Amino acid sequence: METLSLAKSFEGMQGVYRHRSEACQCDMTFALFLPPQAKAEPVPLLWYLSGLTCTHQNVMDKGEYRRKAAELGMAIICPDTSPRGEHVPDEKDNWQFGSGAGFYLDATEAPWATNYRMASYIADELPALVAANFPLDMQRQGICGHSMGGHGAITLALKHPGRFKAVSAFAPIARPMVAGWSRPAFEKYLGPDEAAWRAYDSVALIEDGHRLPELLVDQGKADGFLEDGLRPWLLEAACAKAGIPLQLNMRDGYDHSYYFISTFFADHVAWHAQRLG
Repeated sequence: METLSLAKSFEGMQGVYRHRSEACQCDMTFALFLPPQAKAEPVPLLWYLSGLTCTHQNVMDKGEYRRKAAELGMAIICPDTSPRGEHVPDEKDNWQFGSGAGFYLDATEAPWATNYRMASYIADELPALVAANFPLDMQRQGICGHSMGGHGAITLALKHPGRFKAVSAFAPIARPMVAGWSRPAFEKYLGPDEAAWRAYDSVALIEDGHRLPELLVDQGKADGFLEDGLRPWLLEAACAKAGIPLQLNMRDGYDHSYYFISTFFADHVAWHAQRLG
């Protein structure tokens, strides 16, 4: 693992790191903020999964999470959203697929299956790497994300019961297998059999019996993707039917941008901290 940068912030340390990923068969970069409490003891870890077109950098620069994380003693990890590199297949003119659009799944179709294995990377490889190299209490993990990353956070938590003690999302893609901006990506990554898509769809996973102890979602009412792409009411209905407590905050006037995320990120950090101890 290579350290790309270190910067002191709120008495903690914001780092950016690069390593060779076996899951994605390329170099991967991630950001990790360690609060000042990590100097004395292992600290709980909150995963933040970014949305379409983003890297680790967007939320690191715009998320405004470090003050609250330092106050509450929580590490924040921000992985990249897809594999990258000259040898990694891509559709350069399609922002909803390929580079920056890994959808936190393991692709099964050529030529994507070799590199686009973000589910395995986030669930297995990266946790093992950071646990071995940083003072983190891996028994106290939470996960959150935005848009495509909100979809990733919820689906990963549903499929790994007990690992994440708290789960939240900003404007998640609630039903990606039928949403206009994600369905084409699912078909390219996973093939035409829609039964295979259900493993990466929050509503389908809940319908199929997967459960969470509770869920927090913030959604802007002025979000331009609300009707076609996000549709939180589908997640709300699925949670209600399954008996999953869902706190859905519909925020007047807020859009899909980092202005929205940065407004409420500290609230999410505090919500996770209460549940992680």
